[in-house]
Amino acid sequence: MRHNEKAKIAQNGAEQLFGVDFHDFTQKEQALTNYELAEEFGLNLGSVKKLKKKLGRG
Repeated sequence: MRHNEKAKIAQNGAEQLFGVDFHDFTQKEQALTNYELAEEFGLNLGSVKKLKKKLGRG
């Protein structure tokens, strides 16, 4: 069965926001600052703050 990038994104879409895997983010958020998280996941600081707000971590 052929899978392209769009199918992979659709399949994993429930586990991701801003293209970030929630499990990976929650594990790293405890040890890293917002700036380090932004660098790690290729996001800007505003996106990290929005992601934390969506996850209820303020």
